Amino acid sequence: MANNEDQFKKVISHAKEYGYIFGSSEIYDGLSAVYDYAQNGVELKKNIREYWWKSMVYMHQNIVGLDAAILMHPKTWKASGHVDAFSDPLIDNKDSKKRYRADVLIEDHAEKLENKAQKEITKAKKRFGDSFNEAEFVTTNARVLGYREKKAEMLQKVARLLEAEDLSGVKTLIEDLGIVCPVSGSKNWTDVKQFNLMFGTKLGASAESATDLYLRPETAQGIFVNFLNVQKTGRMKIPFGIAQTGKAFRNEIVARQFIFRMREFEQMEMQFFVRPGEEMKWYAYWKETRLKWHHSLGLGTENYRFHDHEKLAHYANAATDIEFKFPFGFKELEGIHSRTDFDLKAHEAHSGKKLQFFDPELKENYTPYVVETSIGLDRMFLAIFSNSLQEETLEDGSTRTVLRLPAILAPVKIAVFPLIKRDGLPELAKEIIEDLKWDYNVFYDEKDAVGKRYRRQDANGTPFCITVDHQTIEDKTVTIRHRDTMSQERIAISEISSLVAKSLSMKDWLQ
Repeated sequence: MANNEDQFKKVISHAKEYGYIFGSSEIYDGLSAVYDYAQNGVELKKNIREYWWKSMVYMHQNIVGLDAAILMHPKTWKASGHVDAFSDPLIDNKDSKKRYRADVLIEDHAEKLENKAQKEITKAKKRFGDSFNEAEFVTTNARVLGYREKKAEMLQKVARLLEAEDLSGVKTLIEDLGIVCPVSGSKNWTDVKQFNLMFGTKLGASAESATDLYLRPETAQGIFVNFLNVQKTGRMKIPFGIAQTGKAFRNEIVARQFIFRMREFEQMEMQFFVRPGEEMKWYAYWKETRLKWHHSLGLGTENYRFHDHEKLAHYANAATDIEFKFPFGFKELEGIHSRTDFDLKAHEAHSGKKLQFFDPELKENYTPYVVETSIGLDRMFLAIFSNSLQEETLEDGSTRTVLRLPAILAPVKIAVFPLIKRDGLPELAKEIIEDLKWDYNVFYDEKDAVGKRYRRQDANGTPFCITVDHQTIEDKTVTIRHRDTMSQERIAISEISSLVAKSLSMKDWLQ
């Protein structure tokens, strides 16, 4: 675990040192769990958003985009259930004065049992070598089965208690499991309370006449209230989807783990409207499709897993998370939910406007069911960044820090260097940049020896470096260096663009 913690600390410091993420309002000592995306971070974030958008909207003829306002009529949140039910169970430790989400304390405790099961599997792998049958081992080994059974039992129990809103039962479970405060090691807990997560604000010129509003806690409701507008103006037929990316705000009890859980964050969501009765077919389709999208980035299939929900939200009839192996363990990256017809019916009831679809094939009106895919853009950023940051030992015994970002997402695609700062080489390098900048984000660097410049770009995640030298003047060729292999080749200036384009083809990545 210590290694993972050390790795996470490196991720946080590297993100700042290389201009990816800064703490918000840092000169005023910052604001808890609010972050700014710096010059490289904003590029990586934009590229992730674009990779999602193109795969979701451009690759599907029946999915269109939307950008709804952050401020919405307050009745929206009454209809969606957020005013009455959008809260988390909160517990304080009396000794450390630290505040926790009670359900997360129990989930983290349960995950320790999974870690014990994994240790048993790893030991057996070493013992049996190539003849090891993991699938058989996990279904027959008493210890592994025991750990996983206890874990499932624990998660089912907390789900049942929360479902019944039995907060004293949640506290009793924490005490029975002997869960201690991660900071103080103490078991001195307060009672569990519910805590609403929405940020309130006001609309209006004077305090007396101002309307109470909320900053949206999710982007989905902007899609639901626009369902009919989009369907009619786009002449959309069921099944169809509406995709949206945008900011959401939650007054998290415990915002932690860097950008994993923030108070201001960005979501990438798609709501897919289907015929009632066909939702499970589409739920299965989107589970498979979204996992394939994640795998396309090459971060390692072993770093993803599905986690089916024990406790379903009040609107859902099926829900799963795609979890990713962050430096602090497997955690939710994307949610896929079958939301039934809850949302459209709730908005219909509260607004008095009919939100139905006339199906020309069935010749009937109905309220569509919805399958949702919802991914945190900031979490996706963290998954990619933390997975890509690596230290490797080279053949000569030296080490290098390399940020192996998927090339298609890298903030800077090409760095161009003159070998030295004279003899017309800087001018020639800048000419190359003038040509490449129309298609790529390009960076110029002439400071220090070329080897040092390569190392800086490795640590920044830049996939290609171009070096202009005296031979370039003679024969119009340059050296191109590849970040991941450090291999170098001599190519004509005229070939740079097409060689880089091959490795950045959206079609090749997504297929």
